[in-house]
Amino acid sequence: MNKLSIIVAISENNAIGKNNQLLWHLPADLKHFKEITMGHTIIMGRKTYDSIGKPLPNRRSIVITRSKDLVIEGVEVVNSLAHAIELCKQDEEAFIIGGAEVYKQAISYATGIHLTKVHQNYEADTFFPEINPTAWREINSITYPADEKNNVAYTFSSLERI
Repeated sequence: MNKLSIIVAISENNAIGKNNQLLWHLPADLKHFKEITMGHTIIMGRKTYDSIGKPLPNRRSIVITRSKDLVIEGVEVVNSLAHAIELCKQDEEAFIIGGAEVYKQAISYATGIHLTKVHQNYEADTFFPEINPTAWREINSITYPADEKNNVAYTFSSLERI
């Protein structure tokens, strides 16, 4: 695999979810996610898959679970991040899409991060790990104000491992 990228939306306080749900509704971020991941492999934990509820169209889905007998139609099920990465070795780029445990494991393997920073703090039970500023360099960033469709300001940025 050429690139293993994390794609994540986090709040100012690194929150990513509560009760297995997203904390905000940002149509622009959903569109951004779709544009970046379309045609690629997405790797996620089982709880993230459960929150989505189905395989996403035009993407190969790999779900990591501790369950030895879980079968999900249209999805490859594995028991470790290492196995998921192994399945992607022929891919140009694969994306880690959550959740917190998978992000925590994957951040040391990732070569890039597609980060949406939601400019607000949220009460949450799930957080993204701290991004070490000595390990990552921002290569682009665009900030958008809140508008009629997206009720909070946000920034799309791309980071690459130094």
